[in-house]
Amino acid sequence: MGELTARNFGLLIAYLIPGFICLWGLSPHVPQLHAWLAGAATPGPTLGGFLFVTIASVAAGLTASAVRWAVLDSIHAATGIQRPAWNDRSLSDKLTAFDYLVEQHYRYYQFYGNTLVATAFAYVAWRLSLASRPSLWLDFGVALLELVFLAGSRDALRKYYGRASLLLGTSHKEISDDERERPRPTGRSRGSETTEDGLASQTRPAAGPSDADDKDDAEAA
Repeated sequence: MGELTARNFGLLIAYLIPGFICLWGLSPHVPQLHAWLAGAATPGPTLGGFLFVTIASVAAGLTASAVRWAVLDSIHAATGIQRPAWNDRSLSDKLTAFDYLVEQHYRYYQFYGNTLVATAFAYVAWRLSLASRPSLWLDFGVALLELVFLAGSRDALRKYYGRASLLLGTSHKEISDDERERPRPTGRSRGSETTEDGLASQTRPAAGPSDADDKDDAEAA
């Protein structure tokens, strides 16, 4: 039961909360959505309104997650945080531990990244509405909050990649036989020389002193 609760909490912070932030930013532009969020349509919140808000929050959260994957993940990869080549063959034996790392690190990365996207969208949408008032302090506060989400996302993603690599190991690229460099012998035996393909070929022995004396005697005769 505890594992199910932890998983639900991870999905809540990864998708539902960022999606709700997106809906809050759109509420000044959509009166019906504003009524659902404020509960002003009826004296109390209705089951239908709660269901609509929940479904819309999940949909908005998934959309923010897609934008995060397309933009923020690329930025992290370009700035040094790249996904390692994990050895997936050992995943089936370590699935429980891997799920633990997902819930303890990757869900928080999704929360920080998705909330960064959702906050930027909601704040811009709210500033474009007639209900907003220009405030430099508010702009500075939101910008500072976005930097905190950015730093948190980098830290959570780095820990997730590092600890998952320790758990699963990394797979190395296999080198084919054609790519391997053939060993070349370094020594040469007397009376032979080594060619480039590693085969020894016989050579003619060098003329010694006795051969030179025989040649001189023949010329004198």
